Amino acid sequence: MIIRAADRPSSVKEHMRGGEGHVRMCPVIPAELLRDKGKLFNTVTLEKGCEIGFHMHEGDCEAYLILSGEGELNDNGTLTTVRAGDVSFTESGESHSLKNNRDEPLVLVALVLNR
Repeated sequence: MIIRAADRPSSVKEHMRGGEGHVRMCPVIPAELLRDKGKLFNTVTLEKGCEIGFHMHEGDCEAYLILSGEGELNDNGTLTTVRAGDVSFTESGESHSLKNNRDEPLVLVALVLNR
């Protein structure tokens, strides 16, 4: 199966998880094709000042693969800078957020898997 870029429309979500600004999301694989294995497999773009708000995962886990840009990751209350090539992993029962404070967009792949 090939999923063409033209068949993967992006959407904009305001105040994602209570965060500031907006988040542009584009499915890599639509959620229905993940079946019971996962909930989300998207590219995500955060412009300057935009964020995914602090939230807890319960019954699932999430990985971020940073493709480009730089962001501030809150990993269970510990702030750290993430850059292209970095991966963060948030297990069920853990919390995180991600914010772009730079001029360059922060682009990542987000994958949410069921536990």
